[in-house]
Amino acid sequence: MARSINLSLTDELRSFLDEHSGDGTLFATPSEFVRSLFREKKERLDAAKLREAVLEGYDDVLHGRTLPLRDDLRSMIEEAKKRDTKGGS
Repeated sequence: MARSINLSLTDELRSFLDEHSGDGTLFATPSEFVRSLFREKKERLDAAKLREAVLEGYDDVLHGRTLPLRDDLRSMIEEAKKRDTKGGS
């Protein structure tokens, strides 16, 4: 679902946008360029969340908050969720 948004830009930002879109650039239109910037930003934020989750996992390992892997990882996850919901260990 395409939706429009209007942006007010400073002269400096408008010049930057014009320099990076149109003939002789990677982007045919200013909209393509702006969408690309949004996608890059989203990817960076998603990657940061992933890095944070990995660091939390390392922290769990360092502090002994792990379980040996059994046959069925899905069952282990469900058990942990139930335990967390009940507030037990």
